Amino acid sequence: MMGTDDLRYWFALKFVDGVGNLHFRTLVDALGSPRSVFGASLERLGAIQGIKKKTAQSIKGFRDWKRADREAELLKRTGVSVLTYQDRDYPGLLLNIYDFPPLLYVRGEIRESDINVAVVGSRAASTYGKFIAERLARDLAYGGATIVSGLARGIDAAAHRGALSARGRTIAVLGCGIDVTYPPENEELYRKIPQCGAIVTEFPFGTPPKGSNFPARNRIISGLSLGVVIIEASEKSGSLITASMALEQGREVFAVPGVIDAPGSRGTHKLLKQGAKLVESANDVLEEIGPQVRFAAGAEKPAERQESPQQPQKPEMERLTDNEQALVRVLSKDPVDVDTIIARSGFSAGETLGLLTGLELSGRIEQLPGKMFVLKID
Repeated sequence: MMGTDDLRYWFALKFVDGVGNLHFRTLVDALGSPRSVFGASLERLGAIQGIKKKTAQSIKGFRDWKRADREAELLKRTGVSVLTYQDRDYPGLLLNIYDFPPLLYVRGEIRESDINVAVVGSRAASTYGKFIAERLARDLAYGGATIVSGLARGIDAAAHRGALSARGRTIAVLGCGIDVTYPPENEELYRKIPQCGAIVTEFPFGTPPKGSNFPARNRIISGLSLGVVIIEASEKSGSLITASMALEQGREVFAVPGVIDAPGSRGTHKLLKQGAKLVESANDVLEEIGPQVRFAAGAEKPAERQESPQQPQKPEMERLTDNEQALVRVLSKDPVDVDTIIARSGFSAGETLGLLTGLELSGRIEQLPGKMFVLKID
């Protein structure tokens, strides 16, 4: 991450009228940095393909440097960090969407190893919908996934709670400034999530939760994720916008079926008719993203694990990674619950769950009911 002096130029360019995400990237890619953009002549700016004269004039006429400096000062005071799209830690998946945000405000930590699955749905969720969202998110977290959602009422809040109950990781994407808690009843979640994940937004400090912000927020939710699970959505739900964005971004779309005559089921059933993958359990999602979970856990790529006819079909200890070997040593033919495995291994909850999923997929261990694991022994 860069210093405050450089960040003021990132903030300033973001605040220039007429410079959206696409223009921002066009300018910075052409000139190397926001500082260089402000240092360029009017003629040089106007010569960049896609940049109109009016936009170039707005850049040269920008005078609100106090606002940019105030934004940088708020970072220091609040402990929030900013990732620019030139930073190594900027989420790689997000870089692949059409209009990714040039900078992200982050409270907490985004990890390159996160295997993100979005779980979203209706704000006016039924008791059943919230129960399913919390259970599904919990089981996905046990499977090594990081749960991404929008910290909204209903399904979103339940999904975050499910991940936290599994001691897993979760990321909340806001449609407001990172210093704004919305909705207010989710304040406890807002405080807990950065301890085992991150609060993320593209909006400056103090930005209120306007309705027009949420479609933009939704593209980040799907853009951060390998797949999006929709639980309860009306026919005009914002969750369907997220699903549509996910498809445009090349992500997997999943839907949980509901009661056939419930208004909250119409959106999800519509998605299923259109080809979304039906979800009855976390395994339906994990099977689709299993290879990514295993790779993030530190295992070899599948091509490197091809066995010759003379080799045994079960993976041997010397052919596992160091972390996988360490986890296998705390297991036996007797079932062990996941909390005990985490405690004995010394790994974090997320690392342990990712490794367990990889070992299960490779056939080395077996998962029993109640999140118990047993070592497979010939």
